[in-house]
Formats: sequence, C-alpha cells, structure tokens
Amino acid sequence: MSHLSPFLTFLILNVLKIVVVLMITLTAVAYTVLLERKVLGRMQNRWGPSRVGPGGILQPLVDGAKLFLKEDLMPLAIAQPLFIVAPIIALSCALISIAVVPFGAVTRVNGVDLFQIADLNIGLLIILGATSIGVYGIALSGWASNNKFSLLGSLRATSQMISYELALGLSLVGVVLRAQSLSLREIVNSQSAHGALSWNVFGGFQIIGFFIYLMAAYAETNRSPFDLPEAESELVAGYHTEYSSMKFAMFFMSEYANMITVGCVATLLFFGGAASPFGHIFDDYLNTPIFHGIFSVLWFVAKIFSFLLLYIWVRATLPRFRYDQLMAFGWKFLLPLAMANIVLTSLVTALRA
Repeated sequence: MSHLSPFLTFLILNVLKIVVVLMITLTAVAYTVLLERKVLGRMQNRWGPSRVGPGGILQPLVDGAKLFLKEDLMPLAIAQPLFIVAPIIALSCALISIAVVPFGAVTRVNGVDLFQIADLNIGLLIILGATSIGVYGIALSGWASNNKFSLLGSLRATSQMISYELALGLSLVGVVLRAQSLSLREIVNSQSAHGALSWNVFGGFQIIGFFIYLMAAYAETNRSPFDLPEAESELVAGYHTEYSSMKFAMFFMSEYANMITVGCVATLLFFGGAASPFGHIFDDYLNTPIFHGIFSVLWFVAKIFSFLLLYIWVRATLPRFRYDQLMAFGWKFLLPLAMANIVLTSLVTALRA
C-alpha cells in the first residue's frame, strides 16, 4: 500500500479490520450456540446436534438458513415501527461493544493497530453505555408486541437489567482505581508485569469485584439462573414471543453476542486481557512481532472460551430464581457488597500511595 496516500491506507486498513472482526464475532455467536447445545447434551447424558456435518458442526448454518427462510409474521394491532426497530437496537448495541475491545497485543501496520478497532481513553464507559442502551430494544419489543406475555417479559427484563446494572458498574470501580484509567488498553497494561500474579482477580485483590461482576453479568444477559424474562414455563418466550424469522434470530444473536462481550470485559478487567499468565518468561523465544501477536490473541480467545463454558455449566446446573429472590439478591446483597469493595479498594490504594 506504499503508493496510496496515508489517509487512504488508514481508511482501507480500518474498514478491513471492522469487516474481519464483525465476521469473526458473528461466526463466534453462531458456534457458541452449537457449543452450548453440545456441552449441555454431554452434561445431561445425551448427544446434542450430531446429524448435520461431521459431529453436527454445520448445525448453526442450517439453523441460520431455516430462520432466514421462515415466514416473517406480523401480529395484528402491534406498533409496527417499534416492533421492527426493537431487535435492530438489541443486536446493534450488542455488536458495538466489540469496537473498543483490545483482543491482542499492540501490533501496528502503517500506524494502525491490527488487534483493536478503536483505542478510546473511555473504552470502559463505551461498553457500559452500549450494553445499557440494549435494554431499550427489549422494552420496546414487549410494549410493541401487543401481547401480555411479551409485556411481562420486557418489564421483568427492564427492571432486572436496571437493578443489576448498578452492581455491575460499581464492581468495576475497584479495577479503575487500581489502573487509574478508563482505557481498556491501559487497564490490560497495568496487569502485565508479573503474569497471573499481576491480574486484578489475584494480585489486585479484586476477587470480590469479580464475583459481583459475574453475578450481575448473568442477570444482565438474562441467562440462567436469572432468565426470568424468558421463563418459558411462565411467559411462553417472554419479550420475543411474537417474533419470528430474522427478527427472532436478531434477539437470539444479541443474547449470545452479549455473552461474548461479558467474557471480553471480564478477561480485560480481571484476567490480564491478551497477556500471558506466565508474564514475560517466554519473551526471549517469542519476541518476533508475528509470534507475539498470534499468541496474545490465542490467550485472549482461550480466556473467553473458559467464560462461555462457565456460562453453560451454570445453566446446566442451577434452577431459576423466584422473582423476589432475584431482586433481593441484587439490591440487598450485591449492591452493598459492591460499595464495600469500593471503600476497601480505595483504602488499600490510599495506604499504598
């Protein structure tokens, strides 16, 4: 690209990066669904999908084609513009967060970092803001559907997400206090000195913050045991009862994209991001930029994969909360615990200064 102007080179590299990251994310969403079905099958002593392709590996493609080809039903007496825009809001907000995630070590080509779309100094706030706006998609879907089950599901989801958003945001304050930055790249760099011993969850004594984050993240993504907005035994399918075809698929994709985002944020804030758990021990052997970049991405993917397995394990193991238990757990336990964690972290940070 030496004959192109610097701006054009910058633009082409960034557009390519966005396209590649979007394609990888959507593929990961599809195969996370397959992973969940296979792992749940094994945990429940059954096979899971096994007919389409070797070991069922082509099942996500068939499911996607089926949803794309199904009739797109429009119920009577719905608020049609809002009914259509709701799944678009939910999926867009789920995918926007990936833009600020650094998923590898800094590797620059013509001044463009290959492993991060946008390095913003308020990256953490961007993720929190984008995921918070996603609740509008759920709220609108329930109200616009003209269905009592959809409305109850969206009301549950809205109150649940607003309640647990407080605990989730406060659980991350301890990490920000230690890193003195809201930039995700800076937060990762602050944990890279001594490998796993420098990670916030171990060396940073943020294990309480991580526990709060994990519980709140389950509730934020409407996953078991916090899946009351989609409680099929009570509300048919919750807020997406009236949705079909690709609009249903968009809600489905947004849930799994949010799961991946939660794994990304947990990895970046508590587990050193793309940094190796062994620190700089192997730097002498892997000091070339190519190996350094590849291994950092592999470490990042392995950590997210671990979080996805934990998500699935919890779904296979725990029963659903009652709604009053869910709200009491968020307001009476997680929120005070998050505040106590901030006070404790502030005290330790001040004494070390």
